[in-house]
Amino acid sequence: MALFHQSMKSTHELRITMIERSHLAILREVHRQGSLTAAADSLYLSQSALSHSMKKLEQQLGTPVWTKSGRSLHFTQAGQYLLRLAERVLPQFEHAESQMQQFSTGQRGTLRIGMECHPCYQWLLKVVNPYLKAWPDVDVDVKQKFQFGGLGALFGYEIDVLVTPDPLLRPGIRYIPVFDYEQVLVVDAQSPLAEADYIAPEMLLDQTLITYPVEQSRLDIYTSFLTPAKCSPRKHKLIETTDIMLQMVAAGRGVAALPKWLAKEYGDKLSIKAVRLGETGIQKHIHLGVRETDLEIDYLSAFITLADSLSEHRQPGENSTATRVN
Repeated sequence: MALFHQSMKSTHELRITMIERSHLAILREVHRQGSLTAAADSLYLSQSALSHSMKKLEQQLGTPVWTKSGRSLHFTQAGQYLLRLAERVLPQFEHAESQMQQFSTGQRGTLRIGMECHPCYQWLLKVVNPYLKAWPDVDVDVKQKFQFGGLGALFGYEIDVLVTPDPLLRPGIRYIPVFDYEQVLVVDAQSPLAEADYIAPEMLLDQTLITYPVEQSRLDIYTSFLTPAKCSPRKHKLIETTDIMLQMVAAGRGVAALPKWLAKEYGDKLSIKAVRLGETGIQKHIHLGVRETDLEIDYLSAFITLADSLSEHRQPGENSTATRVN
């Protein structure tokens, strides 16, 4: 009998400390909005209802999830833990609900693609158009906000495919190389550098190097070329868009390291030239990162196969994507 009562007590304790999805949604929205009032408005709740729900949770947990100092609100250690849980779990719920809604309305699904590099977007455009024609019942949503931070979005089910030239290997994630390219230095066609057979690191000491606004540790021109040679350009200028970047190069305002295929496309309309970086060049690959558990989804694997088949720079003897995915 004592054992029965102890079991009932444990069950009761588990029931009264149950964390509900609504609690996690409130925590995430308070973190996003920065205040209880804004979070309540976003969740279509009254502030009193939101506060009452969280006070009840705190009573059940036996610990506060946040503290207030004037108008400022700070998460406690317990609140930070629940917030991290919310950021992992809620996107999975939302993704599942979206999928179920699509199934119920006859849609096949939505392929959500996260971009982790600026030039990858131009490459992706070549893949999306034929894919949409081949899969008319699948929508494609491209998210560029994950530039250089997409792995967490892939784990968190915010995206289904991560397009990246710099894969970070993690358990449960498969990277499939789909496009090979060479990173080159793009220079003004009238520049003396345009006559060189290849660029040596010291040749950039008096140059203005134009790059995307990315930390140097993620730029190949530094990690694979300048830094090992202990060289730095005279000036490092950040520009966000490829069009403006290459307009600046064509005007003799600097040089830029970009994929050779991208420089070739712009070379038809701008006075620029691509020159090899180093005697052997810098070889790169665009990878598609996907969750291993999703590889059996037909419209996702079809996207990978199509992206691979459209590659213009496959290395000799490299196997097809179909072989690498399976």
